[in-house]
Amino acid sequence: MLAHNLILILSVLPFAGAILATTMPVTARNAEVALAGGVMIAGLIALFLLFPEVSDGGVIRRTVEWVPSASLDIALRLDGFAWLMLVLVYGIGLLVVIYARYYLSPSDPVPRFYGLLLAFAGAMVGMLMAGNIILLVVFWELTSIFSFLLIGYWHQNAAARDGARTALIVTGAGGMALLGAMILLGQVVGSYDLDEVLAAGDIVRAHGFYPWILGLFLIGAFTKSAQFPFHFWLPNAMAAPTPVSAYLHSATMVKAGVFLLVRFSPVLSGTAAWFWIVAGTGMATLIVGAVIALYRNDLKGLLAYSTISHLGLITALAGIGSGGAIVAAIFHIMNHAVFKASLFMAAGIIDHETGTRDMRRLSGLRHSMPRTAALAIVAAAAMGGVPLLNGFLSKEMFFAEAAEWHNGTWLDVALPYLATFASMFTVAYSLRFILTVFFGPPATDLPKEPHEPPTWMRRPVELLVLIVLLVGLFPQALIGTVLQSGVLSVLGENAPEYSLALWHGFNIALMMSLTAMVLGAALYLAAAPRLSRANEAPAFLSRVSAQSVFDRVMLIGTRRLPLAAYGRLGSRRLQVQMRLIVVLVACGAIWSLWGATRLLPLNAFDNFQWSFALLWFAGCACAIGAAIQAKYHRFAALALLGGAGLVTAVTFACFSAPDLAVTQLLVEIVTTVLLLLGLRWLPKRMREIPGDQRPQARARRLQDMVIASICGAGVAAIAFAVMSVPPGLTIGDWFRRNAYSEGGGTNAVNVILVDFRAFDTFGEITVLAIVALTCYSLLRRFRPAPESVALPSQQTFNELPPISRKADREAVDEPTRHDVMMHVPSVIMQWMFPVTIAISAYLFLRGHDLPGGGFAGGVAFAIGLLLQYLATNVRWIESRIIILPIRWMGLGLLFAALVGMGSALFGYPFLTAHAQYVHLPFIGQVPAATALLFDLGVFAVVVGSVVLIQIAIAHQSLRSARLRAREEAREEEAREAPQPILPTTPPAPPPITPQEAR
Repeated sequence: MLAHNLILILSVLPFAGAILATTMPVTARNAEVALAGGVMIAGLIALFLLFPEVSDGGVIRRTVEWVPSASLDIALRLDGFAWLMLVLVYGIGLLVVIYARYYLSPSDPVPRFYGLLLAFAGAMVGMLMAGNIILLVVFWELTSIFSFLLIGYWHQNAAARDGARTALIVTGAGGMALLGAMILLGQVVGSYDLDEVLAAGDIVRAHGFYPWILGLFLIGAFTKSAQFPFHFWLPNAMAAPTPVSAYLHSATMVKAGVFLLVRFSPVLSGTAAWFWIVAGTGMATLIVGAVIALYRNDLKGLLAYSTISHLGLITALAGIGSGGAIVAAIFHIMNHAVFKASLFMAAGIIDHETGTRDMRRLSGLRHSMPRTAALAIVAAAAMGGVPLLNGFLSKEMFFAEAAEWHNGTWLDVALPYLATFASMFTVAYSLRFILTVFFGPPATDLPKEPHEPPTWMRRPVELLVLIVLLVGLFPQALIGTVLQSGVLSVLGENAPEYSLALWHGFNIALMMSLTAMVLGAALYLAAAPRLSRANEAPAFLSRVSAQSVFDRVMLIGTRRLPLAAYGRLGSRRLQVQMRLIVVLVACGAIWSLWGATRLLPLNAFDNFQWSFALLWFAGCACAIGAAIQAKYHRFAALALLGGAGLVTAVTFACFSAPDLAVTQLLVEIVTTVLLLLGLRWLPKRMREIPGDQRPQARARRLQDMVIASICGAGVAAIAFAVMSVPPGLTIGDWFRRNAYSEGGGTNAVNVILVDFRAFDTFGEITVLAIVALTCYSLLRRFRPAPESVALPSQQTFNELPPISRKADREAVDEPTRHDVMMHVPSVIMQWMFPVTIAISAYLFLRGHDLPGGGFAGGVAFAIGLLLQYLATNVRWIESRIIILPIRWMGLGLLFAALVGMGSALFGYPFLTAHAQYVHLPFIGQVPAATALLFDLGVFAVVVGSVVLIQIAIAHQSLRSARLRAREEAREEEAREAPQPILPTTPPAPPPITPQEAR
């Protein structure tokens, strides 16, 4: 039981820390570091407590049912391989948190950095522990999103924005391909459970979908781990802060792809296609990355291409697919994460203390930064594969596997030569990093005087370099058990015998390693005089680059094709866009429903009532009248539109749907008020349109009427067909029968919303909050220029501050109402406010058994506030009733989510409700349901959304009033100011015509 709770804590803890970090003040730097570091330490403690459960190939599972019928569950799974990767996520994450404390400037938005860092860690944890392959893809895409935000952390930098966008597009597209592969894989296996998929290798390889699964799967893995030709996004991501590079691009995100290759190798490997594609791509990436790294002059650029090269090495091992190759791949994942994270941190220290990362300007830093130089030299030596360091051990395993005989193909024969050639360049760029930066005469033209960094900025590098040394000297004692648990979790009974001894004799692997070191040193000495003057890549690789191909595709796909489509179909007018959307939806509905006999009502006119027909005749007359009056008198059109809505509410009541009738009536009031406030910004009336444009306007209105009539008739026909179905033939009968027994309420509509389909309701209130924020954002910078407000120029609008600022609320009051006819409604509406609040509470509390509920109660509460904005001025209402709508929306969503997650504590699916009778003193048995708490979240979101839109409109009206008052004051001053007497001058003679000139 403890293990099951610990893995749940591991998955939730980073996201909870991210939420807390983003809410902290900017000045609380140490508190944010303590929070983020505490999350990482807690994760490490939990992992060490769980290690005995997974050390011998054991697996810990925790499953929360979500959609069992579709085999979709929130399943968490921890084994030795995932445990090993989680140690990297939490361990290096802790060091990055400490390092970032001294790297980031006090002017940087530190809460956002730590919040995003923890959220990314949570996405990685979820991906590594996912026990369902669809859930794995969800967290996989979350890593792309949070890495996008972290790479673009310095969003004022154009390179950061471009790098973040490129990374998101490439890895996001790969994620979509991976989703397709996982869906096909689940269909072939018959389950999306990871354990069942991993055990079905023979079934998958023999299936006809195997080529499609393999292709889509490898696209996803290659894009995430920057394999050729998708490698170009990783160097562009170096515009991110160095702590981000040390975490994402050495230890975590880029390891996700190779983790997936190793994890699914028992399922997809063992075929010629796997060997050729994976091993071939890995070797190509290994060579290309190593060659370009030698030519890079930027420290982080060299390390970026070095990372690409080492990721290619791991991919090649996964492509070889033998037991020894999988062992070497897992071992090198660990070793590379340690020495590459330390190198990125060292590069960040050099940049932080010298002001540059350009290797052409750096020299002799061992004199001014001796400790940093010693640490970086050891880490770079491990990257180059120097003996007695951790990088040498895993690279020697790679050489041994490359020299083995696998399938006799030419690629198999060429593997040892290709590996030696690539390692030669690895040694060369490692030597260049060491000798160029730290040796030679001290540099004299640096932006800063170089010196050692703060002690705690160097401590993470010291710890990582210490691990590099200890693993290189005592591999079996330090990580033998951990590595064995990871190998057993991947290979199981097929795990090979291997040794982590320092000395295996003069074998082929040692000869290859020594050859690479000698040739690499010779290559660097021969090329060193030209490297500082060379381009960023050799000529034969820079002629056709993947980056140029990507830029060309993006230019065509995101600019030329959209512009061409917009030129043919697009319009700047919102009406045209809405018309196109409605027509497309109507055509799709007609095409899908064509020939459907079910639309014909069954015995529709058996109980025909003339009173109901007259009611609908009145409603249709109101709708048609609103359409006609919209050309002339908009207030009358709005009143008629309200009449049509009232008829709709009465219709619901006639069809025994009082809950819908109440909701329709309340929503009708809100929309009427909001439309009333927005009348001034609607398009011109017919009489305001110039005479030469009126025929086109009439034709457009006729066209809109035809489209609206067709769509309205179609919706009415569908609704009529559904409502005329005899009892016992619809799903609504099931809901009515089970509303009380299953949901504890007699109001079937409310039970559906808060219990049976609560997840849909949660999505709907989320959408409602997004819509409210969108409306507020649009109105916040909206600059209307109606004829009722005389505006000299757009400059007047640009001078105004945003409507959210306090100065805009206090700058001017609306005109004082002295008219009795205006004052009386104001007093009445103020008196009605407590009555409206009481009605809101009544509707909310009775909703589970009688018409009402959280939505209806929230709308009623918002109506009370809307009436106050109508009856009084903005300053008066906001000085007496303080509503913070964004907090209401956020707290409502959070509360609804917490109520839904509370069921998981008792082993039930998300948003499972519980109902029972509670005995209250002096009252007796009272029905109670957890759905009431969920409904409270709905109530808060509805109130916040409506009030936020109302505040935006009210302040926009206040802005217009202020402009009107300002312009009237200017005109009054102009009338009262004395007119200056201008000297009279004789009129200028008319210009000479060409005829007169001749």
